[in-house]
Amino acid sequence: MSSAYLPVLILLGVSVLNAVGMVVASQVLNPRRATPEKDMPYESGMIPLGDTRARFSVKFYMVAISFIIFDLEAIFLIPWAVEMRALGWGGFLAVSIFMMVLVVGFVYEWKKGGLDWE
Repeated sequence: MSSAYLPVLILLGVSVLNAVGMVVASQVLNPRRATPEKDMPYESGMIPLGDTRARFSVKFYMVAISFIIFDLEAIFLIPWAVEMRALGWGGFLAVSIFMMVLVVGFVYEWKKGGLDWE
């Protein structure tokens, strides 16, 4: 049983060594040399004005939540569509319930004005 996990452990070891090697190489090959220009805040090529702790509009969070909801929907629906015949009616019922929850969330967001672009 443990020999079945050997390739996974080798891959994990190589990945960790690669990550550590990249960090060490970036520190050794390109040491940080502080200059006034590098230490200055940078935002889209402009000198930043105003408070950096400004609050975001609720619309920003509504759009972010919408993206997460519909991104997760696609992630869960693609494997279901591939295995739809093998899952049978039980799988269809589970996805129908899942879709109903998403539709309720979509309607809630619509009613709250999260989809209005003014």
